[in-house]
Amino acid sequence: MSFQAYLDSIEDKTGLTPRQFIELAQERGFDDPATKAGPILAWLKEDYDLGRGHGMALVHVIKKGPQIDARHVGSTGSHRDESATLWLDGKATRP
Repeated sequence: MSFQAYLDSIEDKTGLTPRQFIELAQERGFDDPATKAGPILAWLKEDYDLGRGHGMALVHVIKKGPQIDARHVGSTGSHRDESATLWLDGKATRP
């Protein structure tokens, strides 16, 4: 599943866009560089019932923003994406 597909399925499940999750994470201080993935994953599991794969996709955008490694773009790997920039503002507004 591509990173973007993970983010889209999270939106389907929770009704929240990745950008909204980033804002919620910032309110909790999870965007601090010292914050490890574990506390973020625990929050996402407890409050939104998101598993590790979906949670790690959100951890990525919370900690690193919308850029992904270009090696995933156009590849045949499991995390292949069409672009090196993830769309964070919801499926309905994606160009």
